[in-house]
Amino acid sequence: MRHLAEVLVAGFIIEYLVVPQIGGTHEALHVLAQANPLLPLAGLLLEGVALLAYFQLTRMLIPRHSDPGLVTVSRIQLSTLALSHCVVGGNTVGYLLGFRLFTKAGVTRADAGVALGTQALGSAVVLNVIFWMAVVASLPFYGLHPAYLSAALAGLLLMGAVVGLFFLFTRGDRRALNALRVIGTRTPLLHPETLPRLFTQLAGRVHQLSADRRHLGRAMVVAAANWLFDAGSLFVFLGTFGYWVNPVALLVAYGVANILAVIPVTPGGLGVVEFGLISVLVAFGVPSSVAGIGVVAWRLVNFWLPIPVGGAAYLSLRVHPPPGDQAGLAARRAVWRARWAWFVDLFNREPPMADVDEGLSVIESGVPDQDLAQEDGDGSAERDPAEGRAGDGPARADGPVR
Repeated sequence: MRHLAEVLVAGFIIEYLVVPQIGGTHEALHVLAQANPLLPLAGLLLEGVALLAYFQLTRMLIPRHSDPGLVTVSRIQLSTLALSHCVVGGNTVGYLLGFRLFTKAGVTRADAGVALGTQALGSAVVLNVIFWMAVVASLPFYGLHPAYLSAALAGLLLMGAVVGLFFLFTRGDRRALNALRVIGTRTPLLHPETLPRLFTQLAGRVHQLSADRRHLGRAMVVAAANWLFDAGSLFVFLGTFGYWVNPVALLVAYGVANILAVIPVTPGGLGVVEFGLISVLVAFGVPSSVAGIGVVAWRLVNFWLPIPVGGAAYLSLRVHPPPGDQAGLAARRAVWRARWAWFVDLFNREPPMADVDEGLSVIESGVPDQDLAQEDGDGSAERDPAEGRAGDGPARADGPVR
């Protein structure tokens, strides 16, 4: 019954909030007829790059001695994405699944929990920074719209709360521990001591990252790449249907939608993201038919496609599980390097050395192949009777030469 209620809520939001934004059927068909069939491939490619940045960010936050490799991290993160897109409160459930899969892959419990928590909070901070920069950049062109002011304030308050918790944890404040215990008590599938222990470890990890400025900067760049390439995919899908949105307006709408998606109403923000994006884009002047069809097309690759792909990734983890330690990972990498070297060698094989030496001797002597065939047993070629002997002088006349 619970899952049925979730489906009904999602269907209600899509039916009564998203569909009316798309516009009339005649106008929608006209927009579809003008679509560029090649641009969706570019949008799909950008979405793939965004996912790759997402995987790499998780890997960068795992200590090197526990790194399971990019392939394993990708399979685990795809599995968690698929699950988080299927249940309400999917971020929490996906975190628990990722924690279990990473520990099975040889990552310690502390490293897995801190990496997943740091990635989630760090990505949220980077998203809010991008959003606020876009809001400030949009003020001279569009002014301040009430449509996204509430989302901006909500994101700012959320980031302020996270920063405040970290500040209190670094000082060992007991009020922060008690607050997290209360949250853990009221959150399903969580032990009351899980959040305090996690935030304590997160505070220590953030302190380590702040000491290594170069690694912290690379992690922030990768987190920003994840959001920007995902927004770029949305930009291309809207352009597919004939309208290229101002990038500043696009980032504002994108930030509003993803901040609203944090509210655990539907799986993965289904319906909430679409409604937020379409509403803000229309407020910025995008035709409602283009905004509706473009957003729905983008969500096909952003929300729906990771579900079957993530299911296949989870199945691959069950059929071909990752090695449980660094020694097994090194042995598996050596096997794949050997297979790759064998494959490359198929196309780079050189001719036998005997053939090469014979070809070089022919080129150096300048003698055609048919003359080589006329050589006798001792290696000397037959001479033309009309030719004089080697070393002879010019032919003599009958009389003396003066």
